[in-house]
Amino acid sequence: MRFLASLILVLQFALPAQAAELVMFEQKSCVWCRKFDREIAPAYDKTTEGNRAPLRRLDIALPAPSDLAFIKRERFTPVFVLIDGGREIGRIRGYPGDTFFWGLLANLLERLDRGESATPEPPAAPPPGATFAE
Repeated sequence: MRFLASLILVLQFALPAQAAELVMFEQKSCVWCRKFDREIAPAYDKTTEGNRAPLRRLDIALPAPSDLAFIKRERFTPVFVLIDGGREIGRIRGYPGDTFFWGLLANLLERLDRGESATPEPPAAPPPGATFAE
């Protein structure tokens, strides 16, 4: 019995905690998604931000996986949604360019650090740097 308790304790600390993710909703015809691919994507996973919130890409035209069913979908791309432990922290609507993207992502990561969540309402029209989903 003592062995079993020790094993459970070791496994509890050996398994990684559920990490935050940055979910990107995209589509093939999205020029702003391609711009993100050129300016951010090649380096993202090598950054501190990318290590804290790995990028997970989803086609907006396909059903979301069951673990992401809680994310409210929007009708334009790209949309970046920071999630952690089954809750939405916040989102970036559209791709505003590399300089603004990093600043907006830093704001979302600060919200994560403070333990804040968001329940966003999608805007009626896409913001600058976004394409309507087909």
